[in-house]
Amino acid sequence: MNISLQGKKALVGGSSAGIGKAIATQLAESGASVTLMSRNRDKLNNIVSQLPTDQGQKHQFLTVDFSDFPVFQKTMEDYFIANTVDILVNNTQGPPAGSALEKNVADYQTAFDLLFKTVVWTTELALQGMIKNKWGRIINVASISVKEPLSYLALSNSIRAAVVTWAKSLATDVGKYQITVNSVLTGYFDTDRIAQLNAKKAEQMGVPESQVRTEMEQKVPLHRIGDPKEYGYLATFLASDKAAFITGTNIPIDGGLLKSL
Repeated sequence: MNISLQGKKALVGGSSAGIGKAIATQLAESGASVTLMSRNRDKLNNIVSQLPTDQGQKHQFLTVDFSDFPVFQKTMEDYFIANTVDILVNNTQGPPAGSALEKNVADYQTAFDLLFKTVVWTTELALQGMIKNKWGRIINVASISVKEPLSYLALSNSIRAAVVTWAKSLATDVGKYQITVNSVLTGYFDTDRIAQLNAKKAEQMGVPESQVRTEMEQKVPLHRIGDPKEYGYLATFLASDKAAFITGTNIPIDGGLLKSL
């Protein structure tokens, strides 16, 4: 099956590393013109220079701080004055780890601004062009923890659950415009985020990080952690015409880790 996104324009959040970078790379390899977003200007500039342009793509980047919502809001407003997108990948850095007893109301508000308000705001702006064109793809990078909460990720569990239920509602509203909205429930992937979480867990348990990683791998039925490229393949499929009848879904990509149906 050949997937071509030639002529399509994509906006990918958190795309200077990890899953976001893998998605942006695969979209570009499939022909899309990609705008990358993250806080690290140098990384973004380097990635843009390496993305393929053999299908006439024109890539660019935005330096944004998802954790500063007022500034983020203005940056996105300015971007959409001059741009439209066909494919929106909502992805941000994760909030700090910690249990429910370790977090207070202010922590949840900060996480809400980071994970929910940025997603809804960007989507509202992107939808204007998608509705006019009667075509669009919205892909939310979420987590398996919305189905089976992880005790050490109370903030992520809570706010990402709000994102996927909002996305389900949105999918119903925009379906008549041939716009699909799907959320991907992320399992364990070989990223800096996983390494940071494992380092904290290892310190708390007083064991080597290698032991934490091995135990994590053994929990996955495939006995390994995912390669971000594999995530990029799924996102690219969802962004294509091949997935035109898939909307309102929560798709796990976790090597079989989820125990629930």
